[in-house]
Formats: sequence, structure tokens, C-alpha cells
Amino acid sequence: MINQVTLLGFLGKGIEVRTIQNGQKVANLSLATSETWKDKQTGERKERTEWHRISVFGDGLIDFLQQHAVKGRCMYVTGKLRTHKWTDNDQVERYSTEVLVDRQGVIRLVGPSKDKEEAAPPYDGAGDEL
Repeated sequence: MINQVTLLGFLGKGIEVRTIQNGQKVANLSLATSETWKDKQTGERKERTEWHRISVFGDGLIDFLQQHAVKGRCMYVTGKLRTHKWTDNDQVERYSTEVLVDRQGVIRLVGPSKDKEEAAPPYDGAGDEL
């Protein structure tokens, strides 16, 4: 069985880094992917954007993202899907799905930043421990 997702999209805002109970850092980010098509009836060009919640583990990768990932940056991401279930205050069951990027995942910054002319150096994940 395989649980793998691959996305190519744009970072919607800066990354948010926090420390969880076990002392490990986790970075959260939002990635936008879009698809475009031509409406068959009207000939009008249409676009739909999907927002993906991404959680990143691994101190080295998080440090790299803090230095180079800025809003609007194009990113290539591979990870696995993880769904959380909880009950809200009205006793309604809710679900949230995110892309988890750990040491088996990949994040690549694609092309130059909109604010900088140079591309970020590659990150190979070597030395990251969970």
C-alpha cells in the first residue's frame, strides 16, 4: 500500500514554526495549487485553486525553510496524507486532512523567489532525525 501525495504550488504565507510537547519542532504552511480549463459551453477560461495544509518535521528542513521559503515561492512537495478527527463544541464530528512531510518526504524550492533573483540552494535532508 502507498500513501504518497505530490504537489507543485505556491506558498500562501510565511511558515509558522512551533514546538510540540516532546520538544520537536514542526512547521506549518499553506500551499496553493491551481488548475485551469476552458468552459465548453461559454469558451470562458476558468480556474480553481485548492489550498493544502502541510506539516513539516525535521530540524534541518525547518531551518532551511525558515531561511528560504517566502510567500509566493513555488514549491515541490511530496509527503503522505494524514487525517485528524475531532468533535467540536456542538458535538459535531469534524475531519481535517494535511500533508505530512517527514524524513521520507521531499520539499524543493523551485526557481527564484519573487523577492530575490537567486534560487535557494538545494536541501538534501542529510542529518535530519525525527
